[in-house]
Amino acid sequence: MALIISHADALPLNERSERRLSKVARLKVICQAAILAIAFTATGRAEGAGGVTKQEVQAKLTYCEICHGVSAQGFHGYFPIPRLAGQQPEYLKNQLQAFIERRRINTIMFNVGHVLSPAMIAGLTASLNELNPKPLGGAPKEIVDTGRKIFQDGIADASVPPCATCHGPEAKGNGQFPRLAGQLYDYIFNKLTNWDKERGQDPNKPDLSKVMEPITHGLRPQQIKAVAAYLSYLE
Repeated sequence: MALIISHADALPLNERSERRLSKVARLKVICQAAILAIAFTATGRAEGAGGVTKQEVQAKLTYCEICHGVSAQGFHGYFPIPRLAGQQPEYLKNQLQAFIERRRINTIMFNVGHVLSPAMIAGLTASLNELNPKPLGGAPKEIVDTGRKIFQDGIADASVPPCATCHGPEAKGNGQFPRLAGQLYDYIFNKLTNWDKERGQDPNKPDLSKVMEPITHGLRPQQIKAVAAYLSYLE
């Protein structure tokens, strides 16, 4: 029977030893590379919030910008689409939940919201909060001063408190109270004039939107326009 000798076996002893050592070294390098790859993958997922990668969050953010405009600055269309940039994450989460539970009626946002995982909602709302594009503006500037006064002081004879009490002196919101700074003029006007037809639609599940109902009834259309104009220019 012929003896099968490999090329490595035919080498001198010291050369064979060097070959074996080089194989061990290569295996160590491969193992170290694999460990690093796993570590980087885990880090990427952790940074994206609870198993959602940054790339997945960015892809969803890009999808949102189709309707909500570049950097989520809002979009002036046949129906104004709101600015989401800089918005409070807690408020955004609450509104997505309201769409899902039909407490706030919008078929498009129901379809968008009910497929989002909690991890994706957390990552997406955090990313939107970090955006800070310039406001689109475009509102009548001659009524801005009137809007500023209403926002800061309220209207005592109509039992309308200062908007700044809840939304902050710079209208940047806080927690459940939304940011209004830079919001589209026509969007704010439409929402405030139709508040009870769109918010708090399930009386068995009242939420923070109820706070605004008596305030919207206390404001006349011209006063709403003034407040909306003032807010639309705030950065």
